[in-house]
Amino acid sequence: MLAAASPEILRATPTEPRCDVTSSEQNTAIVNRCFEYAPRGDRAGLESILSPDFVIHAGEDHHGVDGLLEMVAPFLAALPDMTVSIDQQVANGDYVTSRFRLHGTHQGAVFGIAPTGRRVEVAAMTLSRCENGRLAEEWELVDVAGLLGQIGALPEPAAPSS
Repeated sequence: MLAAASPEILRATPTEPRCDVTSSEQNTAIVNRCFEYAPRGDRAGLESILSPDFVIHAGEDHHGVDGLLEMVAPFLAALPDMTVSIDQQVANGDYVTSRFRLHGTHQGAVFGIAPTGRRVEVAAMTLSRCENGRLAEEWELVDVAGLLGQIGALPEPAAPSS
């Protein structure tokens, strides 16, 4: 005969940490301000939201406001009218994931490619981590191949053979 389970065993316990909605909303707002400030090269704005030890991992690590501005500079030089549109965001506690697009006109050299005057739209994703009300760390992927294809820097794919 089976013994009855003790009340402690039957009591439901959460297996997933609960997401603090307020924290997630605040962190999403911080990330969105970064998407507003970075394309403008707004140092004061970035200083107000980045932690002193901020790092963005994007191929190589870039540290602090200076590092972020150095990373963004080639894109701003190539697309001086650059804007960002956020397609989707998911927040959970300290983390915010963003799927977004960069839009602009290729008016300056990028990766050694002379300006073409073409309008471009570049897909990207970022995972952001906030800490103590500031943006502390990001991991970013940008579709550079898509950008190069739009400005004619990649060969056209070969037609399928029959």
